[in-house]
Amino acid sequence: MINFNRNTSLTAVKSTSEWDIVIIGGGATGLGIAVDAASRGFKTLLLEKYDFAKATSSRSTKLVHGGVRYLANGDIKLVYSALHERGLIFQNAPHLARIQSFIIPCYSFFSKWKFLIGLKMYDWMAGKYRIGNSKFLSNAQVVSKLHSVKQQGLQGGIIYYDGQFDDARFAINLAQSAHTLGATILNYCDVNAIHKNGEGLVSGISFTDTESSESFQIKAKTVINATGIFVDDILKMESPNHKNLVRPSQGTHIVIDKKFLGKEDALMIPETTDGRVLFGVPWHDHILLGTTDTPLNVHSIEPRPLEEEIAFILDTAKNYLNPAPQRADILSVFAGLRPLAAPKDSNSTSTKEISRDHKLISSPSGLITITGGKWTTYRKMAEETVNKAIEIGKLRDEPCVTKTLKIHGYHKEQQEGHWQFYGSDAKLIQDLASENPDLAQKIHPRFDHIAAEVVWAVRNEMARGVEDVLARRMRILFLDAKAAIEAAPLVVKIMAKELDRSTAWQDDQLISFLNLCKQYDYQSQ
Repeated sequence: MINFNRNTSLTAVKSTSEWDIVIIGGGATGLGIAVDAASRGFKTLLLEKYDFAKATSSRSTKLVHGGVRYLANGDIKLVYSALHERGLIFQNAPHLARIQSFIIPCYSFFSKWKFLIGLKMYDWMAGKYRIGNSKFLSNAQVVSKLHSVKQQGLQGGIIYYDGQFDDARFAINLAQSAHTLGATILNYCDVNAIHKNGEGLVSGISFTDTESSESFQIKAKTVINATGIFVDDILKMESPNHKNLVRPSQGTHIVIDKKFLGKEDALMIPETTDGRVLFGVPWHDHILLGTTDTPLNVHSIEPRPLEEEIAFILDTAKNYLNPAPQRADILSVFAGLRPLAAPKDSNSTSTKEISRDHKLISSPSGLITITGGKWTTYRKMAEETVNKAIEIGKLRDEPCVTKTLKIHGYHKEQQEGHWQFYGSDAKLIQDLASENPDLAQKIHPRFDHIAAEVVWAVRNEMARGVEDVLARRMRILFLDAKAAIEAAPLVVKIMAKELDRSTAWQDDQLISFLNLCKQYDYQSQ
């Protein structure tokens, strides 16, 4: 057991006079920074306003990839870096990430050669981290792999290889890794002030534990703003006249039954009607279709999928799949916001020219801000950010060690079903069920998750509410909204016992969660 306990972390906050590094934001970037900083021996604190990976970091297309579309846009540096980081993720977290084959159906002779040449370059750029060789497929081979692919006009296809992972589970394992390395990690803590010393330099923060409403004021040598789509909110807290650095772009995904694609290969549509890219990815025994790329002027913690985005995904799928999914086939729908660097032209409505690479800046006050980037490059972003923190905070110059650092749960052997994503923790959870037969019961008949996983999530993954469990510790809300609704009463009951919560708390949790589920349950809208 790792004793990843919220009360223990709060006690550490109260007993620490000054931190080397304080990180605001518990998504991929912030958690990666916490792992890097703690592994170098720095006294590290991370604060997340909601739950870990609540926002963008649990709403990706579940790909560990270099970015084929970025290569088409000429972002060679970004693709090269991401392909190498992809290799490190496979090396350090084999329980969370795996090689995924992708097929591009081709309907013209020219497209076959164009895509193959581009993908051969993609393979070559991976260097020693290459995971497969792109090649032509015949019509028969494409159809055998993607049995629903539209065959009229088909002229074969291309198969290439990239990576797939579970984003929210990766985030939880990063939090656990940072904790094991000595960092103090807390969710449901809202940073509400940034403090400066007499010279105008950042010297600490204030935050409120939103569960207890207790307030804390702490000192820090460096403060890092890693809040993704919310970085401008923190920058305005530090400097009220700050102009927005980020323009959010919304991506929507729909989840459908696995029967619409094939057994194991993913579908990649490189050129939709308006130039966007669409993926169909096997994920947790379902199919994920997305993503869209819609610029927005506002951001929220729970973005709503737009009707036109859902229509675009279904219409595009109709051009490639037969039978194609209909609206009635949607099991869950979710949206996420990407923090893209704001374009210079404030009237721009296109996201195509906005850089997908990350931005690392330091304010005159010494506040460090990291934004943009992608899940695959989280480790590299963290390394650069901690290097900047060493410079700004005049910390001892310790080398980065995360290239070879194994992520919590590291387990090389393949495990059956969803147990794979727990890695070495799977055996410990199964032992809980063996010790208490009540914990061996399934929490929903359509999923293999058992009650012991709920107990584990509370004791060792800092889950605090039913949404934390059903959306991120397990992925049921993202896979099948109706199943999440049906599983919620049992999950709340188990959590209430573990957390010693009242009946009123259980009622509040259920009402809140069921309201949230309406947004994911497309059939109820």
